[in-house]
Amino acid sequence: MVEVRFRSVAASAAALVLVAGLTGCFAAGADEGAGSVGSGAERIKLAMMQPPRSGLTPLSDDAFKLSRWKTAETLVVLNELGDAEPALSTAWQQLDATSWRFELRSGVTFHDGTLLTSAEVAASITAAAKASPKPRILDGVELSVRVDGPGAVVVATQTPDPLLPQRLSSPQLAILAAAAYKEGGVVDPVNTGTGPFKLVSVEGTSSARLDRFDGYWGEKAEADGIDVQFVPDGTARAAALRTGTADIVESIPVGQAAQIDPELIHEVPMPRTNTLYLNTASGPFADPALRASAREAVDRGTIVDRVYEGRADRAEGLLGPALPWAADERGNDAYTAALAGRVAATAVKGTPIRLGTFTDRAELPEVAVQLEQQLETAGFVVEQEVREYQHIEADALDGKFDAFILSRATVLDSGDPVAYLYSDFSCAGSFNISQFCDPDVDAALTKAAAIPAGAERRAAIGAVESLILARDAAIPLLHERVIQGESAEVRGAERDPRERALVTSRTGISG
Repeated sequence: MVEVRFRSVAASAAALVLVAGLTGCFAAGADEGAGSVGSGAERIKLAMMQPPRSGLTPLSDDAFKLSRWKTAETLVVLNELGDAEPALSTAWQQLDATSWRFELRSGVTFHDGTLLTSAEVAASITAAAKASPKPRILDGVELSVRVDGPGAVVVATQTPDPLLPQRLSSPQLAILAAAAYKEGGVVDPVNTGTGPFKLVSVEGTSSARLDRFDGYWGEKAEADGIDVQFVPDGTARAAALRTGTADIVESIPVGQAAQIDPELIHEVPMPRTNTLYLNTASGPFADPALRASAREAVDRGTIVDRVYEGRADRAEGLLGPALPWAADERGNDAYTAALAGRVAATAVKGTPIRLGTFTDRAELPEVAVQLEQQLETAGFVVEQEVREYQHIEADALDGKFDAFILSRATVLDSGDPVAYLYSDFSCAGSFNISQFCDPDVDAALTKAAAIPAGAERRAAIGAVESLILARDAAIPLLHERVIQGESAEVRGAERDPRERALVTSRTGISG
């Protein structure tokens, strides 16, 4: 007990030291802003979890930071349902099976003062298509762009892609000024975006500074600017919110939430599901009746309450509340009929199973403990194996576990879950931990993939989910939430499940 208390005090002391450092950095950012943009009194102090990994190039996951700061923009954006809406493009049409024409918004100025034209748009998208490695949104996609007059581009793919507009919403396909593209494939977003905030400086992996861009084509920003600090330590981020050092804080750890005024924290559902994958090809769970027994043994509520302190959503399916349409698809007769056809559970008498997970996500080993207890109560004999992800992934994909717990993102950058479902549950899936292969599921996936975005595609995705759950290839446990901190003075911060928006034109500081 003394040792635990000592560590807690040490962690708190370290957090206070970090917060003291943050106070100085944020204050310096505000003072610097006073002479250039506004009074500096309404600059937003933002504490982010992960520092840049690739110098803030939009061709990497750093693109999501540029999007969350509203400095770099894309041709289209996604609405709550995942449908494409206008941004730098005002309208689009499909010309043929593989080509789409995008009309560009007029009167858009880059932060360096140059004008947005079709040439800059074509150059930005072409740079992404030719990058090595490619942005993940273009994995397996051969894409080309040509100018169609000064105010439009035509984007073509080698094979039909009904989700091309959604694909172009990815922050990794942001449109930047010509000055952003340097020799050797380097892309520099400083002073080259089109958003309401202009990125004016980046200090390595410690901080970034953005000022309001008064030449923005849309709604002007309320705040004078954004002062960003990268704070990987979760305790320090929580302390920054408690002490008022930061106005907006990314990803507060569950264990810190109880120490913060409940009015300052907001839980945002994430498109991420913790799932128990069952090996359907070999071992005890090749028997669908034993898979059904495992499903009935799982108590999701206990896992949510004990491991996540109630700050997660019990899973009713593979797709969670971050996709608000998914629950509606479960109410139709076809979905209900598919689940009604499940194989009945059988009695379990000492069946040994090997359960695996990894340490990289702190909650998963605790989830494994809860599942071991639940499965053993049902009659299974559980042997656990927990390693770092890099040391266990290959064994999981090779089917060396009877069951495996994974926290899995259910949508990729296109905002659509078909790629995830195909990867995890098709016969040819590259991430098929369940070793699952069912012709009906493959046929349903092929059908869903060919349908354009919209209600019909969502219904087809619901049908795929029902077939997978009916086979008990995987048992969805819970859907994760992220805890976002906002001071009492903050107004208009975005709480975005896709993590594409955080500070927008409407975000400001009261008082």
